[in-house]
Amino acid sequence: MLSPDWRASVVDFIRDEAQPADKFGHQPRLYALACRLADGASFDDDVVFAAAWMHDLGVFLGHRPADPDLLARWDHIPYTLTRSRQLLAGWGFPTEKLEAVEAVIRTHQSQDNPVTFEATLVHDADILEQLGAIGALRALVKIGRDTRYPTFSSVLPVLGRAIKQLPACLRLTSSRELAAGRVAFLKMLLEAIEAEAGGLLN
Repeated sequence: MLSPDWRASVVDFIRDEAQPADKFGHQPRLYALACRLADGASFDDDVVFAAAWMHDLGVFLGHRPADPDLLARWDHIPYTLTRSRQLLAGWGFPTEKLEAVEAVIRTHQSQDNPVTFEATLVHDADILEQLGAIGALRALVKIGRDTRYPTFSSVLPVLGRAIKQLPACLRLTSSRELAAGRVAFLKMLLEAIEAEAGGLLN
């Protein structure tokens, strides 16, 4: 039986590499949420853990391009797949499961079409992380830090699109049930911002 030490290596690595630092919390939440969405069904926990923790490696500072023009065209998936395979193998992750991890990472975004159950769990969990209070925090923290979002009003459309587009991308019944409350919260938040700003939001 393989030692579980590879999991500690994954967590330690992501803790060091997740920059800006607030990006670190997404990984443990994503893994926990994916496990919750399984709703008692069997799945490969090694695959879900590895993919959930490694899936965003290519969006961290130091891993993505620093040049704004290059960043605008950056597809972090190929980079993440290559580096994840190298790193996981070096940490003692079961090599026969690497392709399954890659399948999860390759299809974790909302527009993707996950095929395996493990991929569906992470795909839906990643969508849910963009909804509700957590989704709001993850979007709003980018204001003034991400060149795409210099003002409050520039980031609000992100939350508006999340409300309109993301729930339809969910695959699992358990995911849709969790999404309902999160969508309702985001709607209430955006309505409150609009009402309080009175058309004067910067």
